[in-house]
Amino acid sequence: MMNDVRNECSRPDLSVEETEPGSSGDKPFKILYETTRAALKDGTAKTPIKVCVSSESQSGFRSHIRIRNFEIISDQPFGFKGTNAGTKPSELLLAGLAACQEMTWRLYADAMDIDLRRISVELEGIQDLNGFLGTNEAVPAGFQSINGTVFIDSDTSDAELEKLQQIVDAHCPVLDDLIRKVPVALEISRSFNDHT
Repeated sequence: MMNDVRNECSRPDLSVEETEPGSSGDKPFKILYETTRAALKDGTAKTPIKVCVSSESQSGFRSHIRIRNFEIISDQPFGFKGTNAGTKPSELLLAGLAACQEMTWRLYADAMDIDLRRISVELEGIQDLNGFLGTNEAVPAGFQSINGTVFIDSDTSDAELEKLQQIVDAHCPVLDDLIRKVPVALEISRSFNDHT
């Protein structure tokens, strides 16, 4: 079963033809938006899609993460007995949210014919180690809160930006993952044969 998952996840199955950014005129994401929606409606797009990662502990807190043909190192900072070789997992989560927000803003801005010259997201999360280390069961192990700012460079009106933000926040996949209770099931296997 693990081999099937790895084979299915070795390369993303895209629902639309791959093109270089900017190759479809000024609004390439509008075309992506429209063609993918059409393919979903007529049943020609493969959905749902499967997103897969694998990670293996190297030594100490350092982990080697594989995502498609990318590799990422995650670690803890020196102050928490790590080697500071990479970002903390919680930082990766925030990075995923920031990037997903930017991509969703881009997609829906193009779809709504709103010109975004620049977009940037800064986030901060508040954590309490009492939750992670189990010294206070009333404290969550993860973030207590996440706050941030979406910086926009656009000539569109404030009303249009507010409308766009509502649409983005309703359709940003990583934001949805964080605010909706997503079923998670982790099992234990003593065999690395299917994993390597």
